[in-house]
Amino acid sequence: MITDARALRPEFVPRDLYHREGQIDHLSSQLTPSTLDRGDHVFIFGPSGAGKTTVAKYTLGQLEAEHLGVRWAYVNGMSDNTAAAVMHKAVRDMGLGADLRREGTPTSVAVDRLRECDDQVIIILDEVSVMDERPLYVLHEIPGVSIICITTDEDEWLANLDEKVYSRLSAAPIVRLEKYSHSELVDILNARVTHGLVASRVDDTAVEFIADIAAGNARDGIALLRRAAAYVENNETRELTVEVVDEIADDAQREVKQRKIRALGTHQRLLFRVIDQAGELDAGTLHARYEDQCDSPKARPTRRRYLRSLKQYDLIDDDGNGRGKSYRSLA
Repeated sequence: MITDARALRPEFVPRDLYHREGQIDHLSSQLTPSTLDRGDHVFIFGPSGAGKTTVAKYTLGQLEAEHLGVRWAYVNGMSDNTAAAVMHKAVRDMGLGADLRREGTPTSVAVDRLRECDDQVIIILDEVSVMDERPLYVLHEIPGVSIICITTDEDEWLANLDEKVYSRLSAAPIVRLEKYSHSELVDILNARVTHGLVASRVDDTAVEFIADIAAGNARDGIALLRRAAAYVENNETRELTVEVVDEIADDAQREVKQRKIRALGTHQRLLFRVIDQAGELDAGTLHARYEDQCDSPKARPTRRRYLRSLKQYDLIDDDGNGRGKSYRSLA
């Protein structure tokens, strides 16, 4: 059933990216070495599962293949959100810091590696709204480094940026993505079927059904397809049908949530665990329990940023404002 499992992985970047040609062209035009004013930045905004990360990785992969002297890195703010973590992940991704240890190496050493690099350097900062603002400031100050900031909630992120950081980034061009339509998502799923499965054993109506459930979210759609394919493989079922998708749908959704939880940084995971264990609790109790369980608690503004990210990830929901605010787990 499965001919290439890589095509069913969420981080897989396909050779052909459907229904994002305009955004790819726009992003590429901003970052092509012949047109780039080194040090320029780009924003990518759009809902979860709209292909923001895939578009960025695909475009930079194309630039790396077509031009000499292009280096790029990918940093996910859900797991790496401090200046030290961002810098070390970036230099290691680009092959500039294989000898650097994340613990015990000053951030300035990683920054120096970026300053000394003669290549065009582009760093993707995914889930940038979760990150401390210092990495944005530090990277902006390094000559020749461009950053691609990716987040779902454009207005909220920009509104909460420090004024100094905002003034440096506000002129960046924007690439906006919308949710995939049903037919677009069907095309994307069919491409994954072609690359990763025995297509003759996948019922067309099952792909349509997956697209219905995923409702424009490509990440969720691919997770459903992967889980359904694994079910067929493990149970020696002849065909991937609507009935198979219906059987595994709940498990696939749980798998997506568990993957999100595993991607969380230490403090985000602790905040989530406190909420999840309680089911629902008020803000005061949440912060008190977090502080009791954490040796070096983050400041309240940072915690609020982490809580917003948990909500964007559909792991929690909230209700009310100020001292009357409460949180509940959706996992």
